[in-house]
Amino acid sequence: MDKSLLRKRLLPILTVLLLSAGCLTAAGIKKDVFPTENKKFQKFTDQLFQEEVSSNTLNLHYTLANPSSYGITDYPISLGSLRSEAIPASYTAIENYQTKLHSYNYEKLSEENQMTYDILDQDFSTQLSLGDNYMLTEVLSPSLGIQAQLPVLLAEYTFRTEQDIADYLNLLTSIPKYFEEIVVFEQEKSEKGLFMSDATVDRIAEQCNAFVESASSNYLTAMFREKLEDMASGASSEASYQPSPQDIDRYIEAHQKVMDTQVFPAYQNLVKGLTALKGTGKNPNGLAGYPNGVEYYTYLIRKDVGDFSSLEEIEQRLYKQLLADYQEMQQLITAHPDLITQATELEASSSNVAADVPTTDVPKEMLESLEKKIQTDFPKAADTSYEIKYVHPSLEEFLSPAFYLTPPVDTQSPNVIYINNGTPSSSLDLFTTLAHEGFPGHLYQTLYFVQQDPSNIRYLLSNSGYVEGWATYVESYAYGYADADPAVTRLLWLNRSVNLCLYSIMDMGIHYRGWTVDTVKEYLQEFGIASEEIASEIFQYIVENPANYLKYYVGYLNFLDLKTEMQTSLGDSFNLKEFHKEILKLGPSQFPVLKKYLKSEML
Repeated sequence: MDKSLLRKRLLPILTVLLLSAGCLTAAGIKKDVFPTENKKFQKFTDQLFQEEVSSNTLNLHYTLANPSSYGITDYPISLGSLRSEAIPASYTAIENYQTKLHSYNYEKLSEENQMTYDILDQDFSTQLSLGDNYMLTEVLSPSLGIQAQLPVLLAEYTFRTEQDIADYLNLLTSIPKYFEEIVVFEQEKSEKGLFMSDATVDRIAEQCNAFVESASSNYLTAMFREKLEDMASGASSEASYQPSPQDIDRYIEAHQKVMDTQVFPAYQNLVKGLTALKGTGKNPNGLAGYPNGVEYYTYLIRKDVGDFSSLEEIEQRLYKQLLADYQEMQQLITAHPDLITQATELEASSSNVAADVPTTDVPKEMLESLEKKIQTDFPKAADTSYEIKYVHPSLEEFLSPAFYLTPPVDTQSPNVIYINNGTPSSSLDLFTTLAHEGFPGHLYQTLYFVQQDPSNIRYLLSNSGYVEGWATYVESYAYGYADADPAVTRLLWLNRSVNLCLYSIMDMGIHYRGWTVDTVKEYLQEFGIASEEIASEIFQYIVENPANYLKYYVGYLNFLDLKTEMQTSLGDSFNLKEFHKEILKLGPSQFPVLKKYLKSEML
């Protein structure tokens, strides 16, 4: 979901000020009549939070369990809007927000509010930098597009109250209109020569058709029934409403009707709309093949990764890391000739890599083991409960090996990590994946930031480069926590780092340098990957998801570079746990902002 602050609202205007004798005391004037700059700023950010979170029903539901507690009682049921004619008004709204932001006296704000100010200011400026390049925006792709992600988000839509069920059903009825807007937007792109390639259309159509063809056994229907039955039985700890058997039958009948008459037809019409535009796409390659495509790619990296270096600087940083990791791998293999064999065996092994872990419930015990082991390098987070759940069988082929579902802001629970049994993995793969999603990755980072009691707006300004970069950064430690030869696990981490780096270099090659599929094939051959089919699949995925790999790997490199800079500046007084503590306390932000406040705290 897009969390940019695009919706225009009128600021409330105080029209009447009543001064009673009681409020003319010094304390009364200070507290009530003349609020401090921090209070005024907090009011502004709270208003931004309310406006943004209520503009999209999925955002609202995933962010707040009890919207009424935040004064949100009347909200439209909507997936948002993609009307190009609304863009100029959106820019005006952002400009007005930024003007309002600049009206606050920065020096009078607390350090916490100064950081929020900087994050917002950077965010507004980045959004405005998009300018006329908004027509290069693409919300569709076979794997990460809205049409692919929407069913999963709906399947995981939590039912707590009867209103949640009603909102969910109404949300389903909004899909046809939303998809119609997408088709109109794609038609406008086609007219401007900016439409996707036929290959991408075919892949999106295949994904949509598979969803429609599963109508008789669709996972949304299965998940809907399961959630209602959990509410009725009391198995859902969050539910305050228990539907009767008659209610369940009524809801299931309504759900099936909406699926058959609106949801499935919406997907079919999306395919028809896209198929009608086949042949109008003029560029089978990356963003570099479009007018102003490199400018748009720069915007994506700044918005999604939070890195404001030049593209050339980022590219050079990738090559530098590739060389460093490759050289270290060579040194390890030279010193230990049998290392490759050991690494291959460990990667394929199902033997538990956490020595203190029994095998009764491996994921849970692995997380408990990680929670203990990370305390050597990471500060202890507040004790909390978390659950291990397993992906519904009908969703296994669509979801990652594991994922952490961020809890609502107002409840901070449940903290759930989902394991996908449909994805085969070795013990080490599972261990490092759980580190990425759990400790010291997403779950841990979220918990630690929540402990700081940040302003609500910070939850909507969660920077993907920080979040995914952190989870990738901590994987390097997780390999070291495994119960195996340190040289073997180090080699395996370096191998993973090299792979992610190669994907990132190809991302930049395709979207910045204009690489074609043949260029990618030639590049991969240099690393012993001769399969043209694999090269073509990698190329197509990166074409369809620009800058996605950079969120993980360039984000990781930013943390690596921050650590190196602090080590260089502090010398022997550098403390790794303290470094991690400050990173976690400051929380998600663009990397220039993070660096500014990290230096302020540590140097």
